[in-house]
Amino acid sequence: MCGIVGYVGPGSALEVVMQGLRRLEYRGYDSAGVAVISESGELRTAKKAGRIENLDAELERESERTGGTLTGHTGIGHTRWATHGAPNDLNAHPHIDTGHRIAVVHNGIIENFSELRTALETAGVELVSETDSETVSHLVAAELAAGAPDLTEATRRVCCRLQGAFTLVLLDRDHPETVVGARRNSPLVLGLGDGENFLGSDVAAFISYTKEAVELGQDQLVEISRDGYRIIGFDGIEVEGKRFTIDWDLAAAEKGGFDYFMLKEIQEQPTAVADTLRAHYLDGRITLDEQRLDGSVLREIDKVFVVACGTAYHAGMLAKHAIEHWTRIPVEVEMASEFRYRDPVLDQQTLVVAISQSGETADTLEAVRHAKEQRATVLAICNTNGAQIPREADAVLYTHAGPEIGVAATKTFSAQVVAVLILGLALAEARGTKFGDEIAAEYAALQAMPALITETLSVVEPVRVLAREIAGSRAVLFLGRHVGYPVALEGALKLKELAYMHAEGFPAGELKHGPIALIEPGLPVVVVMPSPVARPLLHQKMLSNIAEISARGARTIVIAEQGDLLAAKHAAHLIELPVAPTLLSPLLTTIPLQVLAAEIAQSRGFDVDKPRNLAKSVTVE
Repeated sequence: MCGIVGYVGPGSALEVVMQGLRRLEYRGYDSAGVAVISESGELRTAKKAGRIENLDAELERESERTGGTLTGHTGIGHTRWATHGAPNDLNAHPHIDTGHRIAVVHNGIIENFSELRTALETAGVELVSETDSETVSHLVAAELAAGAPDLTEATRRVCCRLQGAFTLVLLDRDHPETVVGARRNSPLVLGLGDGENFLGSDVAAFISYTKEAVELGQDQLVEISRDGYRIIGFDGIEVEGKRFTIDWDLAAAEKGGFDYFMLKEIQEQPTAVADTLRAHYLDGRITLDEQRLDGSVLREIDKVFVVACGTAYHAGMLAKHAIEHWTRIPVEVEMASEFRYRDPVLDQQTLVVAISQSGETADTLEAVRHAKEQRATVLAICNTNGAQIPREADAVLYTHAGPEIGVAATKTFSAQVVAVLILGLALAEARGTKFGDEIAAEYAALQAMPALITETLSVVEPVRVLAREIAGSRAVLFLGRHVGYPVALEGALKLKELAYMHAEGFPAGELKHGPIALIEPGLPVVVVMPSPVARPLLHQKMLSNIAEISARGARTIVIAEQGDLLAAKHAAHLIELPVAPTLLSPLLTTIPLQVLAAEIAQSRGFDVDKPRNLAKSVTVE
């Protein structure tokens, strides 16, 4: 949520910042703004509610009024997701102090802002917005007036007074050669250029300029200039940041000829799966990306919790099937937002698996911290190198899906499913519940999946045609059993996110316990069929479910493996997919549901990449 960009260098700060903000649009926002220190030494700002196009228009009007653009070589920018105050021009960032010296952009929530605002107002400061963010500009200005030697020290002092989760990036009109950033429980990364440096909510902000970056730790500030940077903790002690090289390039963040990023990302799933599998089976053994724990720890695990939100939660549900089947360890899957509030039973033999695409999901991060307090072992599954969750975990499995710009998860979901399957095999290996040749066979089956995904992508055109036919429906239901149930939930979630339709996923066995009351003539019902060979009993029961809803007039859309003749007889619309092992089949059955949701959204005239009210990275609880 929110996008932040900072720049110091020889180039046009406005151009760099605006380009960065466009690359961060996927994070979700409802207003945008920039601040630049002009060549004449003025602090100039422009901000506007709505899309970045509105800010472009405002900058054009500003240029006509003043006879020039916001020229300068130091600047910051922001896309805001409203928390305190309505999404309007006044509450948009950047915010400046009354002396027009300090500009600040902020991501997160300052939990004690009410008392800080009251103190400022008591001191005679007039605040003009409803935001928690504006307080920071006035507090920093006050610290400078009280004798703080520079912007970095003034910001450090203020950060020590703030409570909550925040990323701050600031400019000082009187020191135009630097930009200062600070973070606590909210993402910020430093980009290293040649005679220029960058700050961003994530590396997409500066990927067109550099692939060299530095992680910023918890409770740290960074000061950047053209010539370099320095990092200090909120305690005032200078520290070293961890450098890394971004493993994808600008082309990966472009649409590549597709109308939407999501359509491109659906097509990239074979590569995402293959890259996530790479180098995790070496010399006959399963390996993790990072393991900061003794190998014997996995052998002693007697219970697993999976904590996640949204799509990642559905990947967690699939983890339960695989881990319990392969290891006989009980697995509980929890919404991360509920985990720490119900006092779960954890100990040193508990493994908590935290799944987060961004690695910054606030609820999942707090679940990780709760688990660590209870002395549980934590393993993170994440798509973002250097994010906070993997840094705090004991072990990490990275999903090498590359950048996912569309807000609705597609290829990162597939990569998460692969990662939890790798984890299941690692636990089976550590506990000795599978022999080496069995693990090799399971891994070989995983390695065959990219080709099957490619085959699946080649047969989904009828799904697009069907989507256009049902785009006017009031609702769609999704049914599944066993691993098909999480797939049904994921299909329903995608339709809610993208097409703003009422959509629900149910275990098919629950139909007669309530959901069948929703069936009416013409209602589209998507059914995820189990294999008639691998799961014959479940297959028979699903046929009975289809018969029940067909008898009540439902329009049945059946996803089944090739050669399932019985499913074909019961389907109004049949989507045939390649045959795959049961635990791996969600990597295929999810794909037509992604295509269905995207096509319905397009038919209804909605922005597939940027659905309303949603953000890619949810960094506040």
